[in-house]
Amino acid sequence: MLIAEQIARLIEEMIETGGGEAHIRRNDLAQSLGCVPSQVSYVISSRFTPGRGYRVESRRGGGGFIRIVKVRMTKNEYLEHILSLVGDSLDMQGARECVRVMLELSVITEREGLIILNAVSDSALRLVGSAAGRNALRADIMRQIITLAMQ
Repeated sequence: MLIAEQIARLIEEMIETGGGEAHIRRNDLAQSLGCVPSQVSYVISSRFTPGRGYRVESRRGGGGFIRIVKVRMTKNEYLEHILSLVGDSLDMQGARECVRVMLELSVITEREGLIILNAVSDSALRLVGSAAGRNALRADIMRQIITLAMQ
């Protein structure tokens, strides 16, 4: 297992056992896992994001720590949040993230997720000449799908 996966899994366990939040000392966590503190920072900044339903706060200094809180939302609140993040342009990585969230919320099945990703793929949108045009169309399609999922 990759060190990033180990870090993420350990933090998720800490959040679970901490009643929805974890207080982490980056250096202590890195030392216990045998990695450098920047790897812990990378995992926190890439996997514990607002789009994934987390709020991250940090306090610097000698007694500094990072607090990660799992935000509690209803499915529709979460979908509204994701809808607001889609914006006017969405690349394939963003589309994958939207589908991942909908899968986690059990709003769609894995098969439906694959259908959505194929429908908004660059190859499916190849007739749209520019990457910016494909990203705008992909955002429109994903907004429609999320809006439908909220009903």
